[in-house]
Amino acid sequence: MAKIKTTRFDVTEHLRNPEEMAAYLEACIEEANGDATFIAKALGDIARAKGMSQVARDSGLSRESLYKALSGERNPNFDTILKVIAALGLKLHAEAVHSHTA
Repeated sequence: MAKIKTTRFDVTEHLRNPEEMAAYLEACIEEANGDATFIAKALGDIARAKGMSQVARDSGLSRESLYKALSGERNPNFDTILKVIAALGLKLHAEAVHSHTA
């Protein structure tokens, strides 16, 4: 029986354009249940797909601080999140939640 060779799934290979990046971030925000580190890790995935050096230049942050902030191991400050979102060419927006009370 032949051995099956597997490779690690890397989401960055599937984030090829701004629309895919925005859809991925939106899905992660929905799944996060308020976990900011989960969202930060998603931003890290998108930043790696775009190129961490480019995101660092565009955000005015160092690559090292970006890797730390977007590792999913710490809670980055909101200022960093806003800079990264802008550097990724994405936009943060709010939407009203409609309750379903009878």
